[in-house]
Order: sequence, then C-alpha cells, then structure tokens
Amino acid sequence: MAIRPVRGAADLSRFITLPYQLHARDPYWVPPLRMDVHKLLDRAKNPFFEHAEAEYFLAERQGAVVGRIAAITNRLHNEFHHDRVGFFGFFESIYDHVVADALFDTARDWLRTRGHDVMRGPASFSTNDECGLLIEGYETPPTLMMPHNPPYYQRLLNAAGFAKAKDLLVYRGGYEGYYLPVPERLVRGTELLRKRLGLTLRPLNMGDFPAEVERIKDLYNRCWEKNWGFIPMTDREIDYLAEQFKPVVIPDLVPFVERNGEIIGFGLALPDLNQVFRRHRSGRLTPAMLVDLLLSLKLERVRRARILLLGVLPEYRGKGLDAVLYHWIWTKAAEHGIYWGEAGWILEDNPAIRAGLEKMEFTVYKTYRLYDRAL
Repeated sequence: MAIRPVRGAADLSRFITLPYQLHARDPYWVPPLRMDVHKLLDRAKNPFFEHAEAEYFLAERQGAVVGRIAAITNRLHNEFHHDRVGFFGFFESIYDHVVADALFDTARDWLRTRGHDVMRGPASFSTNDECGLLIEGYETPPTLMMPHNPPYYQRLLNAAGFAKAKDLLVYRGGYEGYYLPVPERLVRGTELLRKRLGLTLRPLNMGDFPAEVERIKDLYNRCWEKNWGFIPMTDREIDYLAEQFKPVVIPDLVPFVERNGEIIGFGLALPDLNQVFRRHRSGRLTPAMLVDLLLSLKLERVRRARILLLGVLPEYRGKGLDAVLYHWIWTKAAEHGIYWGEAGWILEDNPAIRAGLEKMEFTVYKTYRLYDRAL
C-alpha cells in the first residue's frame, strides 16, 4: 500500500470517484453531483482557498484506490480562535485499520509541518461546509449538504486515537405524507411576541437578490460569532454559496425578521434535493436527472426541507425570536407542499435552540461528531 498526494486531473477524478464505489450498495447514501464536488475541490474556483490550503491524498493498494483524505490548514480559523488547529476532511476508506491509520498519519505529518498542534475533523472543508462523522442515525438518508458514512468509520477513528470534540445534533419534525398543524402554544406565543416587540416578517425578495445577499453578509457573522467552532465567512464565500442556492431557493423559506426597520434575524431553509439525487446513483447530471430535478422544483414535488441557518442578533437572543422564525418556515413550507423538516446541525450544548425545537415537538434523529487528535 502507498499513500501519495493527488497530482493532475486523473488523480483528482479517482479521488472524487472513490465514495461512489465504496457506498454503491448503501441504500441510504446519497451521491452528490460530481460536478459540484469537482468545483468545491478546485483551488482556483473555491474562495475558501483565499485564506486556506489543502492537500489531497490517495491510498492505493495493487493499483486500486482504497482510501482518501484531505489535510487542511485554515488561516482564518486560527486567527479568529487564536489556536493552532488543523483539519482533515473528505475521509473515505475501506474497512481496514492499516489504510485508515496511514491516511490519518499522512494528514498529521502535513499539518505538523505547518505548525498545528491539533487535528480536527472530519470537516470538508470547514464547519461552514459538510462536517462531522455520523455516529447515530444510519437508517435514514441524509438531507441536502449533510454527510453520510458507514458505521465502521467510527471504529476507525476511535482506534486511531481520536477523541470527541463536540457532538452535532440533527432534529426532524412533521411527516412527509400529511400536514401536521403547528402546535397551538407556538401559534399563540409567536403572535404575542410579534405584538410585544413590534416584529414584522417578510420573505426573501428575489427581485432584489444582490442586495438581500449583502444584508445576509452583514447578519451572518454577527449572529454566529460566539458559537463553538464558528469560522467567519468572507464576502466572496457568501457570494459563492448564494450563486449555488439561487436556482433552488424558495423565497418563502428565507424569512427576515425586522424591528423598527432593522433586520435582527433570518432563517434559511432549502428544499431537500437529495430526494432527487437519491434516485440517480451515478452522481452525474444526466438528461434524466435534469428533467427530474426541474419538474420536482417546478411542480413542488419535493416534500422535505432542511433548515440550514437560523440566526438572531446577540442583543435579541433569549426572547423567543427563533420560535417566530420556525413558525414562519413551518407554515410557509406547508403552503408549498413540504410537511417534513430537518433542523440541523445544532451544537449539543446549545440549550436555547434545542428547547425551541423541542417545544415544536421536533426530536433528535441523527448525531454527528467532530473529533480531535493531538499532534
């Protein structure tokens, strides 16, 4: 067996292809679009690389790729947190401790040479992207932009000396087949809160999309800056994501809450396009997939949504504004035929957000874990 860095287009193609081979028989694994993965890994196109570096490695045995990993150094993370944490991501491996250990050791050595003292992951590339190892909830498919892995990955990491850094909880509520009314106490509480604080809510204005993105830029880093593991997003990174989200966004599912003309919070939920991707196992945007995707969006055939973001300015936290935003998303999603929702991920030690979800009768159904290993 040999571990070597990715060099050239052929190696990159093998790096991207591996999970499609490893998980082909897993009915719950959802193949991402290969073109999206290629763009994500492209150092020239992904603005993440304006403040970060990464090296991609392949594990090969007798000419076959049996594992992969990326070692990542994120200057913005280290400057923000005043630490020396490096990351690993895009980890895939056959069930073989020799292969996994060699990959982890290779990433460790690369990070050591750049002055890091902790290796954290999996994060592909950061907590603003897919992150965490699935440790509970293997029996259901992931939603859009959430990872999925076989159970043995946890054994590989534990045996390699990794320890828990933080658990990320994922909640679900509602049913795909029929509408579950919003709990009456939430309806009453939301209305009282809106009147008492003088709140107004509105959806995303697609006709003013560039300006709306600018408003989100102002809010995003202010709303999340105190969260564990948070990494600020640059303007270019938010523009990059907005470009990807724009074709599939449902304006009603991106609410802004305002008080006295000032935006004090917002939410972002997207239709779960994994329902479409799961039906097409190649990960390639074939004509059949394109037709399925366009019809599913146009005819509102997607029956699930994922709440990616829900943020409130620090001075308004603890006042129940998260419930106001959840109530809006719940009711507006139903108008589009979406009766099932996922909220996540949520830090295990974020009691305020967890309590708000549990009051709406959402329950934890998946747990992801970020691991640390001292270097």
